[in-house]
Amino acid sequence: MSPTIVDVPASVRDALGDDKAAMRLRMVRWLCAQGVRDERVLRALAAVPRHRFVNSALWDQAYEDTSLPIGYGQTISKPSVVARMLEWLLLGRNAQTLGHLGRVLEIGSGCGYQTRVLSLLAPMVVSAERLQPLHHLAVEHLRRWRVPGAGDCVLVFQDGSAGVAPHAPFDSIVAAASAECIPPAWLEQLRIGGRLVAPVQAPNGAGQVLLIVDRTPQGWQTLQGEGVQFVPLKSGTA
Repeated sequence: MSPTIVDVPASVRDALGDDKAAMRLRMVRWLCAQGVRDERVLRALAAVPRHRFVNSALWDQAYEDTSLPIGYGQTISKPSVVARMLEWLLLGRNAQTLGHLGRVLEIGSGCGYQTRVLSLLAPMVVSAERLQPLHHLAVEHLRRWRVPGAGDCVLVFQDGSAGVAPHAPFDSIVAAASAECIPPAWLEQLRIGGRLVAPVQAPNGAGQVLLIVDRTPQGWQTLQGEGVQFVPLKSGTA
């Protein structure tokens, strides 16, 4: 990670406060230098102890801009990717009107890290995980690592490609796994004015890109974001 130092808003610095605070501040400063500007996102990333969501053997790498293994063939996303996805979500129509992400659907709880970050940007996060051991891990992590001001989290063990219809509609939907195309259930469960951000296969078949989908009264509008690298979206539970 580059040691570049930039000014960090005081409210972001105030969110720090544990034995890894200096490392996390360095991460947030680096994200600022890379163009992350939304103070709400920076404040959430500053407040959540990422090292607590990975194996202790990886704590020294927890605040580097890298994905890390969390077991079962899954990874925790790079902080820069999490930040950009959240910034895209916050630019959605409903999010701008509400001043927060509203009711959020997260596809892929993983270790619970992004779920906790989302909970600082939304009053309600519903997170679906298809791998039962990771579902239990996320539940435990969120129970242990509470953050002041966080919204409610509902963790569901199920196939995320079907969404979570009982809790729909959602103002924001974010996926932590890449599909060839957006599952219809996600589009159907997105509220009018809502925004979906998910990695998909690039149109030319080379790699993955973020796809941003807005639901309007007339239908769905799409925008292609930056290149990314995520584990593939799979169906069923295990």
